[in-house]
Amino acid sequence: MKVGIVGMPNAGKSSLFNALTKAGAEAANYPFTTIEPNVAIVPVEDDRLEKVATTIGASNLVHDTIQFHDIAGLVKGAHEGEGLGNQFLANIRETDAIVHVVRAHHDDNVIHPEGRVDPLADIETIETELIFADLEQAERRHQRVVRAARGGDKVAVAEEQWLAKLIEAFHEGKPARTVPPPEGAPHAMRDLGPITAKPVLFVANVDEGSDEVPPEIAAHAEAQGAKSVAVSSRIEAELSELDDEDAAAMRADLGVGESGLQTVVRGAFSLLNLIAFFTAGEAKPAQSWHLRNGLSVWHAAGEIHSDIQKGFVRAEVVGWKDLVELGGYAGARDKGVLRLEGRDYVMRDGDVITVKFTP
Repeated sequence: MKVGIVGMPNAGKSSLFNALTKAGAEAANYPFTTIEPNVAIVPVEDDRLEKVATTIGASNLVHDTIQFHDIAGLVKGAHEGEGLGNQFLANIRETDAIVHVVRAHHDDNVIHPEGRVDPLADIETIETELIFADLEQAERRHQRVVRAARGGDKVAVAEEQWLAKLIEAFHEGKPARTVPPPEGAPHAMRDLGPITAKPVLFVANVDEGSDEVPPEIAAHAEAQGAKSVAVSSRIEAELSELDDEDAAAMRADLGVGESGLQTVVRGAFSLLNLIAFFTAGEAKPAQSWHLRNGLSVWHAAGEIHSDIQKGFVRAEVVGWKDLVELGGYAGARDKGVLRLEGRDYVMRDGDVITVKFTP
């Protein structure tokens, strides 16, 4: 899963990236510090996996990962190439979801490119540029599809009508996610690939000591069908320099319950409606995986390996909590909570599976 971190210059994107990944992406007090997107692969820690591993006697833990892409700041006119905007917009298109960092702190030592702190104005600048970029792409696609639609192709006719509605929505300042693709052209959205169809998590970069999303940002996110969280990039950057024990003590002193990583990762995964499942065996790795909610154990097998999915026979399934409370697979089997399931079984969050397959 690739998540792009975007926002205005000096909104706190690179500081958040540093705090999340400890990757040391340069953070400086001037625009366009980040030219190429910094990419870091971060483990998604899950304490349920640790409990499963201890119960089973697993050899080690292998956490699933998430990719964070720190994309340089967008400015007004980015869709026309301002501030190297075309390159940045192309980087955003390659991600699965967007973390939109919005400055909501009042540190006078950090320069704002437009000389003021106005979260909604900053959000509007970014969203306008993304909509303009999508509008240009939709208009080019529409011109090509019109020719096929005139020839009577039913899929093209459906897509042309959808694109016309989409272009109208863009002119009204609405994102692509507000115009669902037509039934007659189910791949239209995928083929166009608009940025504004991607799910968004607004991260309010708040003052030290605050953990609340400002009401105007929360209201905007809700109106957009998006989610919002509050993080102090400054605190998280300081905490990222400490070892785990000292960081935990500092969080306790500050009254901060969880790390910025946990906050953002939880929000990012909720965007794509993912659930976690686990595999674990005695003296073997205990591993976490993620799957779109509502998919089957056959799809879960494919996440593990395509050969396992291809040769799928059945799966042993048990909830992680039952497995831990009953002391392992033998106890779960004795109590009848370790079940044999076929390929159509719908996975639940926290399932532990062992797939039986033919090579």
